[in-house]
Amino acid sequence: TWVCTLILWPISKQFYRRVNCRLSYSLWSQLVMLLEWWSGTECTLFTDQATIDKFGKEHVIIILNHNFEIDFLCGWTMTERFGVLGSSKVLAKKELLFVPIIGWTWYFLEIVFCKRKWEEDRDAVIEGLKHLADYPEYMWFLLYCEGTRFTETKHRISMEVAESKGLPKLKYHLLPRTKGFTTAVQCLRGTVSAVYDVTLNFRGNKNPSLLGILYGKKYEADIFIL
Repeated sequence: TWVCTLILWPISKQFYRRVNCRLSYSLWSQLVMLLEWWSGTECTLFTDQATIDKFGKEHVIIILNHNFEIDFLCGWTMTERFGVLGSSKVLAKKELLFVPIIGWTWYFLEIVFCKRKWEEDRDAVIEGLKHLADYPEYMWFLLYCEGTRFTETKHRISMEVAESKGLPKLKYHLLPRTKGFTTAVQCLRGTVSAVYDVTLNFRGNKNPSLLGILYGKKYEADIFIL
């Protein structure tokens, strides 16, 4: 289906984008349903009313911690609530491009991919971000500034690096990678209206999994937005 939409690009790039946003919504909303309806997982949002009033009505950059296997599902739940699920974007590792269905649909959605090697990524990331400057649908652009999912081993190594560089030690996060963030802000300046710092955690010190969701296990997620 997505391949067929390519004929729209030379006719109207913006129409192509709008069509693909809706096709993507039809797919990703099934995973949101799996999280909320099948497993009964509850995602509670904590922020102020002024922020809520703007959600879904502007382009924004989202910075999210990367501690859990299903954090992307919780993020998609939030985007679905505010009408930007189909148009949501992410700076994703290039390996995901070759994952059936996900990688292929993300390619047509103009998701920005990287190898996590800045010398090789720089030009491609900048070009991909600049292409999004005139995106017709309100989008949330997600960045995992830690670059990889949190584990105790990665945390120990990360804090050793922080100590060697004289940087503050973090208890629950890895040392952030700043190049992706600063590049996104520079390339999307004039397009995005805000940058939101988002922290996700699960009650009861639980470590949820995709398998748990498939088994119908219920989790309680708290999402804090600054």
